[in-house]
Amino acid sequence: MRILHVIPSLSPSSGGPSVALPAMAWSLAVLGVNVTVLTTDDDGPGRRLADVKHGVAMDQGGWTLIRFPKQTEFYKVSLPMHRWLRAHVREFDLVHIHAVFSFVSLAAGRAAAAAGVPFIVRPLGVLNCWGMENRRRRVKALSFRCLELPLLRRAAAVHYTSHLERQEAARFGLTNLQCVIPIGIDPVPFTSLPPAAIFASKHPEAAKTRNLLFLSRIDVKKGLDLLITAFARIAPQQSDVRLVICGAGDPAFIGSLKNLAASLGVSARITWAGQLAGEMRLAAFAAAQMFVLPSHSENFGIALLEAMAAGLPCISTDQVALAADAARDGGVKLAAREPSALAEAMNDLLDSKQQREALSHAAQKLVRERYSLSAMGQGLHQLYQDILHPSV
Repeated sequence: MRILHVIPSLSPSSGGPSVALPAMAWSLAVLGVNVTVLTTDDDGPGRRLADVKHGVAMDQGGWTLIRFPKQTEFYKVSLPMHRWLRAHVREFDLVHIHAVFSFVSLAAGRAAAAAGVPFIVRPLGVLNCWGMENRRRRVKALSFRCLELPLLRRAAAVHYTSHLERQEAARFGLTNLQCVIPIGIDPVPFTSLPPAAIFASKHPEAAKTRNLLFLSRIDVKKGLDLLITAFARIAPQQSDVRLVICGAGDPAFIGSLKNLAASLGVSARITWAGQLAGEMRLAAFAAAQMFVLPSHSENFGIALLEAMAAGLPCISTDQVALAADAARDGGVKLAAREPSALAEAMNDLLDSKQQREALSHAAQKLVRERYSLSAMGQGLHQLYQDILHPSV
């Protein structure tokens, strides 16, 4: 089975998708699936990866990666990728497209359809109500009606990573196969974390405090303004607690958040650690006593999944799809998307060792049983089989 995956960007600045797709590729490769991933050289807004060999297949330890030049920021146009798709898409049994509202996704879908190759679309949560209404609303509405909706209708299946994402997309009336396959991770790195001292070596102010960790892309939808305001409410009575914010984002937006923290008098008790990778990212989990993700919308929530795997007691909202699912089994504590509710939830956990331990145990059990690489790989493989070899 030869599967082509197409995604506009694998930049760490893109957040969860840059983690999920390589994990999907590896989980399929171990099942004997021949996997090729196409993407651009995007490295975030206004940036491109250096020293990239465009159009050259690079072995990634079981699967193949090919990058093409990004020619525009808007819609990430890549005409060289378009030409490659038209020339090579027939070599694959199926195309799995990750993202909509992108030239790359449209090019892959149209090339596959023209060649008679079935394709799947994973919309990455952008069909959720919050994203459609709060991100370039008018442009998206026009583009969706003319481009994305026809693409989705022509797909053999639409791949969601949570039931919440599928429920929100139901309003579009799609009649093709609607499939939910959650993202999985390897829990081993998170159950054998490096010493917390590695994080403290770079951020010594966090060495002797109880740290509340936010680790994700810094974006308006993540609810950081709510978190900072909630932290200011608990700070007077929780004098040994520090908020650690890890992630990258628009400098102007980050500046506005820092101004908010200053106006609330908590700047000195917030660590802005920037975007983390590798051992330092894992050490941030080791240095934390709690994880908080107060997003307004998440079709899944990979950072939350990593925190659960690390055994951190987690607080999130019912608009984070993974949190909504995990909360039903005691793996995440839910709070409303407003400062007083977040503050109350954080205070409750900080003051209750029993609650923290119960959340930690349930979260790690869920990761092992429901959100493993094996479960994800098997689910994807079965979806491909159902499309390529439908039962009569």
